[in-house]
Amino acid sequence: MTVRRIEVRERVMERNDALARDVRARLTGIGVPAFNLVSSPGSGKTLLLERTLQDLNGEMRIAIITGDVQTQNDADRIAQWTDNLVQAVVTGGACHLDARQVTQALEALELSTLDLLFIENVGNLVCPASWDLGETAKIVLFSVTEGEDKPVKYPKMFQQARYVVINKTDLLPHLSFDVDLAKAYAREVNPDLEFFETSALTGSGMEAWYDFLRAQARRPIGVT
Repeated sequence: MTVRRIEVRERVMERNDALARDVRARLTGIGVPAFNLVSSPGSGKTLLLERTLQDLNGEMRIAIITGDVQTQNDADRIAQWTDNLVQAVVTGGACHLDARQVTQALEALELSTLDLLFIENVGNLVCPASWDLGETAKIVLFSVTEGEDKPVKYPKMFQQARYVVINKTDLLPHLSFDVDLAKAYAREVNPDLEFFETSALTGSGMEAWYDFLRAQARRPIGVT
């Protein structure tokens, strides 16, 4: 009997990448940048988004697609700070979002009214690295409680990312975390990374983050 091998994963990834290209083309066509925010669990993604929405309320129109394994708790937290619809994607155990879920979430958003879109991915530094969601860029967030060598332990994620947010800097006086060493590890993996140092709790470093978002926010097509 002849054995027929079916490469299921490759087909799934091909389908995902095709959908991601459609998402990217759609968002690029209307000039809305989208950032895929990735991290380990507990690094502070949700609080960073809450603080961002709170401080930029009235200045920028930001929508959020937030992914979680079992609950929509993060989406409920974020929704308190914005009048825009917060799309909750409950993956039912999957360790990452995919482009199909993002495509479905976009259908409920008034994209033409937005300046910026965040996709808050499931807390995981392995699976999301391999899945294109049609984002403008991946932003890796890791906290000072996690250890400086995070980038070399999870190199693919940092290779795929364009920006790094080192968060919870308010805890630095109580830890032995070396920010310069963490950046050096990250640059070993990806020398083109750009960095932000923030405390979403105290607000330290957030203005540089906001300036970045302002510079990235939607502009009329053809305007640079």
